[in-house]
Amino acid sequence: MGHWLARNIVEPGKLPLLLALAAFVLTFLVTRVITRLIRAGKGPFGNIRPGGLHVHHVVPGVVLMVVGGFGAVAEGRHGFGAAVAAVLFGAGAGLVLDEFALVLHLDDVYWTEQGRKSVEIVVLTAALVCLVLLGFSPFGVNELTPDELQNRTIVVTNTLANFLLALVALAKGKPRLALIGAVVPLVAVVGAVRLARPGSPWARRFYRHRPRARRRARVRAYRHDARWSAVRHRVHDLLAGAPDR
Repeated sequence: MGHWLARNIVEPGKLPLLLALAAFVLTFLVTRVITRLIRAGKGPFGNIRPGGLHVHHVVPGVVLMVVGGFGAVAEGRHGFGAAVAAVLFGAGAGLVLDEFALVLHLDDVYWTEQGRKSVEIVVLTAALVCLVLLGFSPFGVNELTPDELQNRTIVVTNTLANFLLALVALAKGKPRLALIGAVVPLVAVVGAVRLARPGSPWARRFYRHRPRARRRARVRAYRHDARWSAVRHRVHDLLAGAPDR
């Protein structure tokens, strides 16, 4: 494990990315725990209200992202300074994306149905960073044997093809399948070959003159939502807390 980490993470300069991802996920989880405790009136935590102004945690998140981003540009991909900058940037990104829905709607929708978008964006970001981090890039690693180079090229090619399938699934209005499919290959294939959801870019483009396909898409979307919406809401509530009714 140590040899793999040194050869595929440290040597290509991916250690700051790993640290940023760890800080990003940890900050998001800790923030969600604290906000749920504040909402329940438990623990020593409370909202920050200097002068009666509610300071959302997106504000310190932006500050950390700015400091970490400029620090990363100054330090490059190696050294202690790069590691510190990566941690600051990852923590800041976790705070900012935890309130992505607030930034999107320009309203405090943290504990509403719209606030669920923040959780989806955080999961999507973490999945894409993991994809970049764990991808066997044929560049940046010294003294690759011909077999290693061939294996890495195959992995990169498969990853790119799978990512294109995930984009097709996204165009068909299936963001969750696209998210999982970006990491799990067969899921992307399922999302890419099945009917598009009504109102998706794919349906508007390719089902415009196909009334039968539009009708089948509506029926399938209705059945899918009736079957899985309750499960999806329970997962959201587990991760982010139940929204206000």
